[in-house]
Amino acid sequence: QVQLVESGGGLVQPGGSLRLSCAASGTFFSINAMDWYRQPSGKQRELVATITSGGSKNYANSIEGRFTISRDNAKNTVYLQMNSLKPEDTAVYYCHAKIRRGVGRFEDDYWGQGTQVTVSS
Repeated sequence: QVQLVESGGGLVQPGGSLRLSCAASGTFFSINAMDWYRQPSGKQRELVATITSGGSKNYANSIEGRFTISRDNAKNTVYLQMNSLKPEDTAVYYCHAKIRRGVGRFEDDYWGQGTQVTVSS
C-alpha cells in the first residue's frame, strides 16, 4: 500500500521559517509530479507548489518567492522550505503525488494526512 507521510508543521512567529517533508512509502514503480497544497480554515484547498520528476518547479503567485520546493528522488521525498512566513500562510498543508504502481499502469493520486502550520505571534 502506498502512503505519503508528512512532517514538519507547527507554530511559528511571523517572519519565521519552517521546512515540511513528505515521504512516499510502499511498493510502486515511479513517482511523477509531487505537490504541496494548503487549506486555510473555512476556505478551499489551493495549490502552493509543484515539482516534476525532472526537477521543474512551479509556484502559486501568493508565495511571492518565499517558499522553495525540492525533492530527493532517492528518498522518495518532497520538501517545502517556507521562509518569511505570514499569518495568512496559516493552513493545513497537504502533500500530493502522482504515483505509478506498476509498469503499464496509469498514475494514481495520493494525498498525505495533512500537517498544520500556524503563523502567529
